[in-house]
Formats: sequence, C-alpha cells, structure tokens
Amino acid sequence: MKKILLIEDEKNMARFIELELRHEAFHITVAYDGRVGLELALKEEWDVILLDLMLPGVDGLEVCQKIRTVKKTPIIMLTARDSITDRVSGLDSGADDYIPKPFAIEELLARMRVVFRRQEEQEVIQRSVLVYKELQVNLDARLVKKGDQVIDLTKREYDLLITFMKNMNRVLARDMLLDNVWGFEAAVETNVVDVYVRYLRNKIDTPKEPSYIQTVRGIGYVMRK
Repeated sequence: MKKILLIEDEKNMARFIELELRHEAFHITVAYDGRVGLELALKEEWDVILLDLMLPGVDGLEVCQKIRTVKKTPIIMLTARDSITDRVSGLDSGADDYIPKPFAIEELLARMRVVFRRQEEQEVIQRSVLVYKELQVNLDARLVKKGDQVIDLTKREYDLLITFMKNMNRVLARDMLLDNVWGFEAAVETNVVDVYVRYLRNKIDTPKEPSYIQTVRGIGYVMRK
C-alpha cells in the first residue's frame, strides 16, 4: 500500500482528498500546517507528498525547498494560485507537478499514477546502472564509462569490475574473486587475479591518483567509497 502525505490547511478539502484516496486503497496521513508537514516529510518515507502552497507556519514553497535539500520524494503541489509565475515558482522549488484548485479527484489520481510510473522507471534504471566516482556501468548494455569516455574491457575485466562494484567496501579474498569471476571449476592459480586486477587498474585508474581498487595485503582487494 502506497503511503501518501497530504499537507493541506483547508480541513474540508483535506477531508475530501483523504476519503477519496483511502477509497483508492492508499495509506494517507494529513498535516494541517507547514511546520508539522515538513517534520513528517523528513521523518518518514513517503511515496508521494501532496502539498498546498499557502500554509500556516511554513509556506508550501519553503516546505518543498527544505524537503528537496535532503529527499527526492515526489511532490505534487495543490493550490488555488494558478498563475504562470506561481506554477514556475512551485516547479522551480522542487515540485514534480502542480495542480490548480479546484480539481477533479480523477485528475489528481492520474497525476499520481504518472509520478508513480516515473518513479518505478527510475528505480529500474538505477538497478541497471552502477556508479562509483567517475565510473558508470550500464549492466543491460554491458557498457563501462569513465566520465564521457567509453572503456573497453574484456569479459574477465568486466566481470571483475562488476564484482568489486557490487561488493563496495567489502574486502574480497583472491579465492572469492577467482570463484566469482572464473568459476569454481576453473583450473587457474590465484595469482591470475593479481594479473587481471593490474589489467583493470591500467584501464580505469587515473595516473598519479589513488587506484579505484585498493590492495589489502595478505588477503585480496577492496573498492571503497
């Protein structure tokens, strides 16, 4: 069940939205002023925040800006102020969408579905892309980039890099790397790991700067954030 935070000081409007969203099987919490709404927004995780612009305590623009400094939670502004200037101010403050009052509940639900769909698409992208400093690996395309430069890796080098990036901050023994990259049945010595780490470093490291892959003497290697 998706969690919705509604920050709205007009109690009749808040009650109407609350009942409609509960009917649509959303879990909804209501705050009637900006200060309480901001506290709830920062304290808990929400699938979307519905935010009125004109609020007592702290106004909607300030609430939105403060949320955006620490969170990427989708925000839809609901307000009677519908001039182009107001809309631009709302979107520039960090809102994902802006719905002028009065509105039909069907429109609000449609806008929420768009936000949820965008969020799900972004989560899929994030799962398929690994990022560490300047390195980016697109797992679907098997594409490795450092900044804007594409890095050409062999299959072993690529698998080794992925193993490090998926085990960030974890010290990986040579035996473990051998099993993960070459397989349990591979008839190779553990020193082949050192050879391929050197190959990989030569391709991804920047000269005269610390290596992306650090050696842990007597054990193996680690990639640390």
